[in-house]
Amino acid sequence: MTPAGEGALLVVGDVVTDVVARHRGPLATGTDTAAVIRTVPGGAGANVACWAARSGCGDVRLLGRVGADAAEWHRRELVAAGVRPRLVVDPEAATGTVVCLVDGGDSAERTFLTDSGASLRLEPADWSDGLLDGVARLHLSGYLLFSERSRALAAVALASARARGVPVSLDPASAGFLTTLGVERFLALVEGVDVLLPSRDEACLLTGLADPADAAAALSRRVPLVVVKAGADGALLAEAGGVPVRVPAEPATPRDTTGAGDAFTGAFLAALVAGADPGRAAALGCRAGARAVERVGARPPVHG
Repeated sequence: MTPAGEGALLVVGDVVTDVVARHRGPLATGTDTAAVIRTVPGGAGANVACWAARSGCGDVRLLGRVGADAAEWHRRELVAAGVRPRLVVDPEAATGTVVCLVDGGDSAERTFLTDSGASLRLEPADWSDGLLDGVARLHLSGYLLFSERSRALAAVALASARARGVPVSLDPASAGFLTTLGVERFLALVEGVDVLLPSRDEACLLTGLADPADAAAALSRRVPLVVVKAGADGALLAEAGGVPVRVPAEPATPRDTTGAGDAFTGAFLAALVAGADPGRAAALGCRAGARAVERVGARPPVHG
């Protein structure tokens, strides 16, 4: 295992194109709804990597799969964000696309329409144990678990990391996809993960418990460290079934909540790589999440 404060963060996950449509008020079914629309790079895995680099991790690597249609654009955007990408170009599928419908009201709540495209076509042949050379931590996007091919890749990566003593984190990614996959199946697939980073809704879904603190404690009996991301309520840390510790959120005026959880995860992991304890890492995650919701799109600014 690479000592704390040294080594790289390797993220394995989705790279997609986000079409963000910010509208004010309800959608008008069957006619036009005025919106401000932007096309930006996204994907939970790629977003985490970019926020980790933005948060000071000096060596962030990303393994993802894209279509030929947008491969060079995504590569340029990742490099500009300080990430070292290894993008497999899919010969058949186009780059994944997500349409993000963002309510322009106070909540800035978002709804996703997802075409995973090439992003969930990662497969074991895309993996090499050499990808872990010099790596201090491996992070897996939970979206990998929602297709047979990328699920197999995640299993290979997890086993490889455990064999080399590299700690592994995973973000469940989507309550909707979790419901389709099945809770018990998901929990079996993440056996051996060291850090689980669910949202509040995902934590409650995975445990059947209504209280996020109870859910965090229950999950930490299965995964050593559980960090429940609770938006404006901050985060909850639970270790080995103990009483969860609440980390307060930082004040923010939300414009777009897309990617806030990814920002938290990226900053949290960057802090762990640097040797911070989980509480300090979660506080830095909350700070990044607050900055993320004040921006349109899921990535940090490349400059400034």
